[in-house]
Amino acid sequence: MSDADLTGRRVLAVVTNYGVEQDELVVPVEHLRGAGATVDVAAVDDAPVETLVGDKDPGRTVQPTTTLGQVDASGYDLLLVPGGTLNADSLRLQDDAVRLVGAFAQAGRPVAAICHGPWLLVEAGLVQGKRLTSYPSLTTDVRNAGGTWVDEEVVADDAQGFRLVTSRTPDDLDAFLREVDAALTA
Repeated sequence: MSDADLTGRRVLAVVTNYGVEQDELVVPVEHLRGAGATVDVAAVDDAPVETLVGDKDPGRTVQPTTTLGQVDASGYDLLLVPGGTLNADSLRLQDDAVRLVGAFAQAGRPVAAICHGPWLLVEAGLVQGKRLTSYPSLTTDVRNAGGTWVDEEVVADDAQGFRLVTSRTPDDLDAFLREVDAALTA
């Protein structure tokens, strides 16, 4: 449980309806809500989100609260981009998801992405000049997009006008959530 009081903070999580890594969505949502934040889960459509464990085993089902096309980024303090290979690969092809992450960056609001989640930032052209981490298979994509990839449990970077918090895998969730809390209380 967090020591941070996030009452009044609003967080938007963006996902597809299939393939998000269970713990990269469920653990942050429960953590943030437990600390008092309001968290909306925006999916491609309003069907239940089917999570996976380890990219293969069925996980918990999560009901989205809105859709990518309906949500307005201006109402939120932080954007959460969970991973899961299938989710992240599909999410970066969703124009509304690319629009949302761009709106957060342009407004100077923090973005937190874990595992394969940074693929969305690569697609949106937002990693140039940034220092970040991710699942190791994204290293070349991040470097080709002008970012500096590092192998660390969590990285918080304020370059280019917005805070980007990144982590590698669900094993890094404690450090990731610590930095997400810090971004929301800064």
